[in-house]
Amino acid sequence: MRAVDIIIRKRDKHELTQAEIEFFIKGFVTGDVADYQASAFAMAVLLNGMTPRETTDLTLAMAHSGQMLNLSDVVDLAVDKHSSGGVGDKTSIAVLPIVVACGLPVGKMSGRGLGFSGGTLDKLESIPGYRVDLTTDEFKRQLKDEGIVLTGQSLDLAPADGKLYALRDVTGTVQSIPLIASSIMCKKLAAGAQAILLDVKTGLGAFMETLAEARQLAELMVDIGKLAGREVVALLSDMNQPLGNAVGNSLEVVEAVETLRGGGPADFLEHCLHVSAHMLVLGKRAGDLAEGRALAERSIAEGTALEKLYVLVRAQGGDASYLDDPSRFPRARYIEVVESPQNGYVAQIQARSVGEAAVTLGAGRAHKSDPIDYAVGLVIHHKVGDRVEKGRPLFTIHANDGSKLAEAREAVLAAHSFSADPIPPLPPFYN
Repeated sequence: MRAVDIIIRKRDKHELTQAEIEFFIKGFVTGDVADYQASAFAMAVLLNGMTPRETTDLTLAMAHSGQMLNLSDVVDLAVDKHSSGGVGDKTSIAVLPIVVACGLPVGKMSGRGLGFSGGTLDKLESIPGYRVDLTTDEFKRQLKDEGIVLTGQSLDLAPADGKLYALRDVTGTVQSIPLIASSIMCKKLAAGAQAILLDVKTGLGAFMETLAEARQLAELMVDIGKLAGREVVALLSDMNQPLGNAVGNSLEVVEAVETLRGGGPADFLEHCLHVSAHMLVLGKRAGDLAEGRALAERSIAEGTALEKLYVLVRAQGGDASYLDDPSRFPRARYIEVVESPQNGYVAQIQARSVGEAAVTLGAGRAHKSDPIDYAVGLVIHHKVGDRVEKGRPLFTIHANDGSKLAEAREAVLAAHSFSADPIPPLPPFYN
C-alpha cells in the first residue's frame, strides 16, 4: 500500500477502505507519509468529500493515534459537551456546575481562544491560581472525588489531528466538513466520552455561517458517533449576536456566576438550561427534557449549582473569593458607556465584529503566542428586537489602551444596525 495511491483514489472520487485510511494516518504520524502528501489528501477530501463511514474510520484512526482515556473506573457513564465556539460563549462555566449538581459527574477538556472566538480556559484563568494543566491521574482523581473537572488537554490525545489541522490551516482546507467533523469527534472519543452533546453554532459569529452548513456538520458528527458506538445529540444554536451580554474573560466569568445566582441575561440562562437538560437525559439522570430542565432550574434556585462552581474552582487551585466579590477582578483603566446614535429597534449585532473588537482590546488572540488581558472586553446591553432610544446606553467598553478603545468603539457601533419597524427576536436554537 502506498500513500500516493490513496491520494489518487480519493482524487478520483473513490471510497477509501478502513485499511487505507488507517495506513495513511499511521504513516502521517510516524513521518512515513510526508506533509505535502497529507496536504494533497486534505485537498482531495475537501473537493470530493467522504461518506459517513469513511469519516468515521478517519475519526477513529486519528483518535487511536495517541492515548485513549478510559474513565469507566471513575464514572459509570462519561458524558462530554462540545461547543463549536462563538462570541460570549461562557456556557461550560455555568452548565457543568448545573449538571453536576443534578448528579451527573462531568470531566471536560477545553481549549483556548484563537481569533474572534473566546476560549473557556482563558476565562477560567482570569481567576487567580486556577490550574488548567491537570495530569491524567489528577483529572481522574478529581472526577472521582469531586465529580467535576474543567481543564486543558494535557494528554497526548489525537496527535494526528494536531498535525493535520496545522496543515489545513495553511493549505485552504479548513472548511472541509468531513475534516472538521473528524477533528472534533476524534478528541471527544480519545477523551473517553461515551455520550456527547454537541452545541453547533450557526450565524454571523460562528464558523458555520449558514444553517444548512451547520446542519450538515451536526448530522455528520451524529452519524460518526453512532457508527463509533457512542450516543450523540447535536443542537443548532444561534450565533448571529453575542451570547449573553459580556464578551471578555473576567467579564464572562462574572456573568456566569450571576447566572448561577439566579440572575444573568435571559438568553444565556435559556441556553444553559436547554443544554443542561439534554446532558442530563444523555447521562440517564433525567427521563426527558422537561424533567432535565426542571432539575437544572432547581439546582440554580437552591444554590447547589453555584456550590459546585466553588468546588471546581477550589479543587483546581483557584481563589474562590473572586466568586464572592467580583470587584476583586482587575478593573480596566478605561470604562466607557457608548450611547445609541438613534431611536429604533436593534436589527442586527454583528457577532463576529464584536468578537474581533474584543481581540483588539486584548481579550483574545490573533496569534497563539499573544498574551491575554483578562480585564478588558465589552458588555452589549441589548438584543436584536429590543427598542432603543437615542442617547441611552448601547454598550460598554472596558479597555486599558485609549487608542484601542477608540478602535473598538467604532467597530462595535458599526456592528449595530437599526430599524424603524419592530424586529422579531432571534431564536436561541434552530430545529
